[in-house]
Amino acid sequence: MSRLSLVLTVCAAALVAGPAVAQRAQPVAVARTATAPMTAAERAGAVGAVIAAVEARYVFPDRVAAIRDRLNEGLASGRYDTAERGAFAERLSADLRESSGDGHMYLVNDPAQYAAAAGAEGDVFDNPEFLAIWAAAARRSNNGLTEMRILPGNVRYLKISTFHWVQDRTGQAYDDAMRFLREGDAVIIDLRGNGGGDHAAVRYLLSHFMEPDQLDITFLQAGEEPTQSRALDHLPAGRMIGKPLYVLTSRQVGSAAEAFAYDVQQFRLGTLVGGTTGGAANNNTFVPIAPGFVLSVSYGRPVHPVSGTNWEGVGVSPDVAVDPLTALDTASGLALAALLERTDADPVDRAGWEWARVGVEARLHPVTLASTDLQGLTGAYGGRVIELEDGVLFWRRSNGDRYRLAPLARGGLFAVEGTDDRLRVRLTGDAMEIHRVEEPAPTRFPRD
Repeated sequence: MSRLSLVLTVCAAALVAGPAVAQRAQPVAVARTATAPMTAAERAGAVGAVIAAVEARYVFPDRVAAIRDRLNEGLASGRYDTAERGAFAERLSADLRESSGDGHMYLVNDPAQYAAAAGAEGDVFDNPEFLAIWAAAARRSNNGLTEMRILPGNVRYLKISTFHWVQDRTGQAYDDAMRFLREGDAVIIDLRGNGGGDHAAVRYLLSHFMEPDQLDITFLQAGEEPTQSRALDHLPAGRMIGKPLYVLTSRQVGSAAEAFAYDVQQFRLGTLVGGTTGGAANNNTFVPIAPGFVLSVSYGRPVHPVSGTNWEGVGVSPDVAVDPLTALDTASGLALAALLERTDADPVDRAGWEWARVGVEARLHPVTLASTDLQGLTGAYGGRVIELEDGVLFWRRSNGDRYRLAPLARGGLFAVEGTDDRLRVRLTGDAMEIHRVEEPAPTRFPRD
């Protein structure tokens, strides 16, 4: 399997669709247009079409009867009696998920993508109108690579919001990102909130951390030969095998994004930090449902070569479980601690890692100082004035600039807010020390 569709899109005409592994993630922006109220006949027709699609395509035949019965009961009981199309889709989606136990089973109100898929001839992925919708979304988000940063200590950070894949375009974006990452001493890839996308993007990213042609996953579909996904041979940016890798996860990580996290864990390529993922592993495709809906239905399942199974229903558990809100700092701290254990490190690199680790530890474990202790640090230090205001220390320089000082550690070490963390101050009570990351020793100014 080489192609996987994205989030709230239609990927099929009638019951014929291209292969897809996806889960609802960040929706594509669409123009808002008024739609007519839904009639009883339209609701009944939509429920019937959904049942027909499930009967024809669902990956687990033994669950079809329960799904069909639940939807028929919902229609008969009046649970779907609403003229509002979004509400209808939400109610039907809840029944689909509950009766199947499958996170990839849902209905979306999306007239634009319904029209694109319903009007397609053959494979929807060959429909220029359909492809243009997702190519535009990929372009607006830099193919899902939404943020790249150099964190303190030369830890390189990449945020992937969605696994977009546009032929002859996305690969170039990943090449640029991989060249950026490979110059880091450690790498953090942030998947928090990533609901899935295209397996081609996952395979491209994963290949940078694996040997060429290594089997990463097999996709199974009833009546079809198994399809293998293997690490790519040629990568313009080169490989990063052995590079310290940390992947941030959360409950909102789903499907294709979970596949990457699962691979990292199963192949021991790096460390997962954050929360357990959503647990949506099945391959899903999309079917247009009149009058303007998109049905996601699971038609296959992945099998990992290491575990012999997948993450459906259970998610991918992190190696280091923390609140996802603090996962970035936690991963940074882990990366810096591991780097500092290296015996072959350059002294300059080591100094940078030590400097960065102090800042990370201060964010994870904030230091609070009593006002009486802060008051004892105020005064003039060679023309540099430290003042206390509302329980906060400020550094007033001779040119009139004023900087807030934030405690970093016991012993009087402070960050200078408003700078790029290359400058710190230590107040000992009898002296003020100016610490700069690029200088081997601080500059000391006795207290006046």
